Amino acid sequence: MSDRSAAQAWLRALELTARIPKHPHRILSTVIEELAEKFGEAPALLSDRECLTYRALAERSNRYARWALEQGLAKGDAVCLFMPNRPEYMAIWLGITRVGGIVSLLNTNLAGPSLAHCINTVGPTHVIAAAELVDPLTTALSDLAGAPSIWAHGAGRHEFPRIDRDVERHAGEALREAERRPLTIEDRALYIYTSGTTGLPKAANVSHARLMQWSHWFAGMMDIQSSDRMYNCLPMYHSVGGVLATGAVLVGGGSVVIREKFSARQAWNDVIRWDCTLFQYIGELCRYLLHSERQPHETEHRIRMCCGNGLRPDVWDEFKRRFRIPQILEFYAATEGNVSMFNIEGKPGAIGRIPPFLAHRFPAALVKFDVERGEPVRTEQGLCIRCGPTEIGEAIGKILNNPSSVGSRFEGYTSPEASERKILRNVFEPGDAWFRTGDLMRKDEHGYFYFVDRIGDTFRWKGENVATSEVSEAICAFPGVTAANVYGVAIPGTDGRAGMAALVTDGELDLAALRIHLIDRLPGYARPLFLRIRSEMEVTTTFKHTKDAFVRQGYDPTATTDVIYADDRERDSFVRLDKALYDRIQSGQIRF
Repeated sequence: MSDRSAAQAWLRALELTARIPKHPHRILSTVIEELAEKFGEAPALLSDRECLTYRALAERSNRYARWALEQGLAKGDAVCLFMPNRPEYMAIWLGITRVGGIVSLLNTNLAGPSLAHCINTVGPTHVIAAAELVDPLTTALSDLAGAPSIWAHGAGRHEFPRIDRDVERHAGEALREAERRPLTIEDRALYIYTSGTTGLPKAANVSHARLMQWSHWFAGMMDIQSSDRMYNCLPMYHSVGGVLATGAVLVGGGSVVIREKFSARQAWNDVIRWDCTLFQYIGELCRYLLHSERQPHETEHRIRMCCGNGLRPDVWDEFKRRFRIPQILEFYAATEGNVSMFNIEGKPGAIGRIPPFLAHRFPAALVKFDVERGEPVRTEQGLCIRCGPTEIGEAIGKILNNPSSVGSRFEGYTSPEASERKILRNVFEPGDAWFRTGDLMRKDEHGYFYFVDRIGDTFRWKGENVATSEVSEAICAFPGVTAANVYGVAIPGTDGRAGMAALVTDGELDLAALRIHLIDRLPGYARPLFLRIRSEMEVTTTFKHTKDAFVRQGYDPTATTDVIYADDRERDSFVRLDKALYDRIQSGQIRF
């Protein structure tokens, strides 16, 4: 994309979001009502299960608003939504938030104590579950702190009242003045849970202002037209799949194709069948597509842009080439954070930049970080130190209490303690406050930011910091490796953690050639000492690799049925690690 086109995208986004603070009572459900009047029977949300026009979406959400009123839902009361992707999903939360309720978007893969934790975090008065998810919900009921009313959506073998039948008793026309609650964009709308690879999820506060900001900003960045159709196979309980991919397209008058779950085999068939022009990606989704078998018609689509985050440099160019993608809009953001960057120019590998003319509105910085201590470096005066060009540091965003700058806010979590842990104080001057992203980045001389690693994933070995993402990229560049999960493991008698990588391959792996490949691409301290070969990799629903179990098991061959190899640097080869070799390492007979 040319500099001129990129500038136009920023200006469109600014123009659309500048109106939000000027109309504080206009929230996203209000926008949907306006669009229903304008577009009527035009398609809004589409799926193989059901399709909703703009008018039908507005009417369906009004029924849920009246259901909430009949239940006596007070402003600020929480309702948990436990449902797979479908058009009805958005209708439910639009309706409930329209009258002041806060909808908690539950991860549909949870059950038992984990699910109960997420429900207890927000203390709901009601829980709505799809009929097919009633069984996992039931496993959590005994651990609930409160006694919310349980509603099922759809027929099934359950004793709960069916909300899909109950809402049909209510009218779908626009709410009367007496039914409307005095809401503003400052009121809370959703709870969206963090999706990290470790620890229990935290519920992030999401205001109506944030929903309006996200949807209108991305509508401007992608230049959404009524002719656009977005393919969305990402979980709707996350901000990207549930708000960005849906809200941005809807406010521009387009339509969204919703698939319940991602399928590498069916993705391009779906895109072609639904005549999509946009594709939303996240994490490793593009890598999965690239490593899937070639489909006869995979380039016979009308996609004009793919938008998302987490497209790694080793995948970027080949993904564009193989699938004939004209433009990629990579961005960096977090549900609860205030640091946003956009790579509208399509620079491979960069997560984005902040134009100089917007630096005052979205102040972000990189500060030097001490990996061993797990915190930013401070001067003798107690202040943080800005990174220079190409220096790696933690990305932080200044917290501004400016009503006209929604994007610079930090709205926190339901837990005040968790919120405070994300704030860095007295950073560049006494009394200032900055949001901690928890991500290590570097910035080049042109202002482009590059993701390096998550704090906690980076480890220290031989006195050097090792970024797991960079090691993973080097490994995945070797033919036959389809996935690599890199982490650090402790070895008795050594300082720091040694590198280990769990690999998935598409056939027999040439270990000798892989070792030469890594020597050519990585310094000695960054090359993994141990390899663990697996048939598949566990990932979160946003395609992030899970590491906890790998780190606990380490390189112990008795802790897994996976084959483990150790790098024998005296023999210049990877050797099979058995119990005897493991014991020699543990006893210090073999030193690294």
